[in-house]
Amino acid sequence: MNPLEFIRAHTPFNLLPQEALAQVEQGLEITFFPKSSKVLARHGLKSQHLYMIRKGTARLERDGQAMMYLEEGEVFGYPSLISQDAPAFDVIAEEDLLVYRWPERVFRELMTHRPFAEFFTKGLAARLRLVTQQEGLEAAPIDLSLPVGELITRPPVFIARNATVQEAAKAMREHQISSILVEGSPLGILTDRDLRNRVLAEGKGPETPLADVMSAPAKILPASTPLFEALTFMVRQGIHHLPLEQDGRIVGVVTDTVFMRQQARSPLHLLRRLERTHNPEDLKGYGQELSGIAESLLAGGLGASEIGRSVSSLNDHLVRTLLRLAEERLGPPPTPYAWIVFGSEGRMEQALLTDQDNALVYAEESPEAQRYFAELAEYVVSGLIQAGFPPCPGGYMATRWRKPIAEWQRLFQHWVKMPTPQELLEAQIFFDFRSVYGELSLEPLERIVASSGEESIFLAHLAKASLHFRPPIGFFRQIREEDGGVDIKKGGIAPIVSLARVHALEAGSLAKSTVERLKIAAQENKLSPEGAETLIEAFGFLMKIRLRQQLTNLRQELPPDNKIRLEQLSSLERRHLKEAFLQIREMQEAMGQRFHTDRLG
Repeated sequence: MNPLEFIRAHTPFNLLPQEALAQVEQGLEITFFPKSSKVLARHGLKSQHLYMIRKGTARLERDGQAMMYLEEGEVFGYPSLISQDAPAFDVIAEEDLLVYRWPERVFRELMTHRPFAEFFTKGLAARLRLVTQQEGLEAAPIDLSLPVGELITRPPVFIARNATVQEAAKAMREHQISSILVEGSPLGILTDRDLRNRVLAEGKGPETPLADVMSAPAKILPASTPLFEALTFMVRQGIHHLPLEQDGRIVGVVTDTVFMRQQARSPLHLLRRLERTHNPEDLKGYGQELSGIAESLLAGGLGASEIGRSVSSLNDHLVRTLLRLAEERLGPPPTPYAWIVFGSEGRMEQALLTDQDNALVYAEESPEAQRYFAELAEYVVSGLIQAGFPPCPGGYMATRWRKPIAEWQRLFQHWVKMPTPQELLEAQIFFDFRSVYGELSLEPLERIVASSGEESIFLAHLAKASLHFRPPIGFFRQIREEDGGVDIKKGGIAPIVSLARVHALEAGSLAKSTVERLKIAAQENKLSPEGAETLIEAFGFLMKIRLRQQLTNLRQELPPDNKIRLEQLSSLERRHLKEAFLQIREMQEAMGQRFHTDRLG
């Protein structure tokens, strides 16, 4: 690779427009530093150049202590150029060092190009966003950030509220549409499914008043809503027709078929399949379809958080489908209950199928309740296995974890007041719970979780437990690989999830998603806004490279895991991975100091 090709392949030079590359080439100097020589001196002369390492490794030192290593493709010297101050570190050639460099004059000229300049002036959070955009983490066959209103192909059709179902059916046939809007307040909607399920299947006649079978109020979104948000809304609501509003009036209706034409592997495809499921045997292949959808959404330019919400919504529908089938088989429940999920599913941060994490809460204890819910749990857990969800190795499933709510309350209170290490682990797992089905209110449990932030000893123990997983940064600030890779979950994702949970509980928040927890923690001054923003961007970055690797594994018929091999990352991704790990470690140390975790036994 010639010098210019190498330079153009690395950030920030890949952010420059074509016309600026002539300046890069004309200003380029190539120089060599033998091993152990000093390139820049701390407190010495200010840097005269911007440097890029072509071959070798450089060591940043302060007071003789190695602070960081720079590798091929990484740049240095710019903090001194920008501040016009002396370098803050000694830069030592760790080994024979071949570098490209540009004099200050050329650097200043290149800084007139905004994307190039932002690389040097933005914080880590902004640069993580930049790497996601520039490194081609995804191709984009469809832009899911476009307004959903762009899918509207015809004006809406309305019918009077006092019409009959026969008149509505005639109007739908005349206009060749699968739904019709019903005038009046609130706005109603009648669909071809309503005609099939609420009229024909119920034996009602053509003179049935439309108002008796329509859905009202219709679920509406602004036409400016991004495509992905509209898609997620439809999946979550389980609807196939979505009226859109603009300037106070309905401007059209989009349907699931329009979405599916736009995107072959749409979540709505899978939603339809779930609605047609009558037996757990029908769920074979669900996991493969879900992986295809995650890949399609990633290719559509969505972030890992958005993909997680969409996938989790589908999994919620899967659970509801199985519970509906179980109730049809077992009869109505003897007492109200709630099916809860926790872990990544509770936080709506799933991307691919992960181990099951579920439990069951019911209102009143009785022999009949014990028998009924044991059979119900067995049916649903087996159905999830059929769909491709492996059993939880730790046994955190409703087949073991099902109790009356009073017992759950005692358990939650005990975890907060006198937790053992094992119970702290269970508190971290269960406190991310979310109800996906059932009529039982879980407010008593939510109150305990919300008030746990007032228990300083509990929070301190939770903070200490959350420091169990550490970023894999070695003594010289280099990323450590183990068994041929870096465990992104243990080293980055889990620490951020734990940091967010502790700070959100401290703020008294019941938010579940990691991003929302970090935002609330910043709003309540439990975390600095800059720290929260960096963790949010680092979380999205780590989730995305993990998902990309897992999808690659699946295409190669390998099991998806959490390991990333550094050589599979670009030089910029490796650099930002290291910076993200360092930032997470700093935030962990700050939390340890804040809660005095070193004083705990």
